[in-house]
Amino acid sequence: MGGKTENSRYLAKQLLDRIAEKRHMIQVVVGPRQVGKTTLCRQILFQIKIMSQYHTADAVAGAGGAWIDGVWEALRVSMKINGADEALLVIDEIQKVEDWSEFVKKNWDADTFNGIGIKLIILGSSRLLITHGLSESLFGRFELNVLGHWSYSEMRDVFGFTPERYAYFGAYPGTAAFTDDEKRFKEYIRDSIIESVVSKDILQLTQVNKPAMLRQLANIGISYSAQIVSYNKILDGLDGAGNTTTLSHYMRLLDEAGVVCGLQKYSKKSIIQKQSIPKFQVHNQSLLCALLPYSYPEVTADCAVWGRFVESAVGTHLIAEKSRLRGGKIGYWRKTEGRNTYEVDFVFEYNGKILGIEVKSGAGSGRFKGFGKFKEYFPEAMTLVVGRDGIPWEEFVAGKIEHLF
Repeated sequence: MGGKTENSRYLAKQLLDRIAEKRHMIQVVVGPRQVGKTTLCRQILFQIKIMSQYHTADAVAGAGGAWIDGVWEALRVSMKINGADEALLVIDEIQKVEDWSEFVKKNWDADTFNGIGIKLIILGSSRLLITHGLSESLFGRFELNVLGHWSYSEMRDVFGFTPERYAYFGAYPGTAAFTDDEKRFKEYIRDSIIESVVSKDILQLTQVNKPAMLRQLANIGISYSAQIVSYNKILDGLDGAGNTTTLSHYMRLLDEAGVVCGLQKYSKKSIIQKQSIPKFQVHNQSLLCALLPYSYPEVTADCAVWGRFVESAVGTHLIAEKSRLRGGKIGYWRKTEGRNTYEVDFVFEYNGKILGIEVKSGAGSGRFKGFGKFKEYFPEAMTLVVGRDGIPWEEFVAGKIEHLF
């Protein structure tokens, strides 16, 4: 990866501290593809003093629960041969093992009963599947650790990215080395990330009745990042029959896989949020860059297109901050009264406090009337302009959201 980020350093220290504890719980590390989960654990394996083994289900075709039993038993035998009281077992891409949680539970409980000191870290790139298995079988036995997409400040510190390169090329550390070759960069994002996530993390591991529709939704959601588009309008352009409930479910799968989400209209009433038109938002700007037919010079030279990239970059920053804080709520706000429509680009709620954010990346008439109407409904809310007439967007994406509350 070229270096450790602040978040990965913090998580590495946290995992090392927990491995050293006498009463160890299962440590679960989840996050999107290509954000450094495997690298993080290999760094941990290099630092610890106890016996350790690393295994990945990605390398075993059709890995089943017997594979987990096998690697676990092999470590038990090695401990006996070497007279070791404790050891660390790391299992990567565990979501690819059918009924993995049942086999982990069986082996973990057996070791606990027999006093065998095997400590466990499991990694997975599909948060939805991982947490489903945890809640079903491993209640009270695990701690969840989330490693999210890289932030601008991390790409800047490790790879020397400028804010503009972050807004366009995004934040996959593995692609930083070839951003000067846009054709290669975009092909890699499309083939090795988008297609891999859809085919391996979703379609192979989840019941999806309309795979073609999910793929189309992924492409539409990414391409329309930072825009509000109704599911009914999307259905009109999709192949095959479907309904908004199906699209909403597929959007949740794409969100949990770290691809794209549909931000809901901010409201204190959950029914209004669930019924709202989504605002699409990519988790990583690389995805938007890869699917739109523009080059870096073309995007930065077109004020309208660049403005959309900047707004989307602010959204990816907010998602990364929400992941880092392990809390908060992100949405947008819109209200139509008569012929007038009032909007606030993003609303971030944290620790009971509300922040409305309006992104203005260039010249033109302001939309500050949205703030006025927003404050009528949420008088306790704070408001912030990011860009022209406010905090520079370059500073905003480099900062920490909690400093604003």
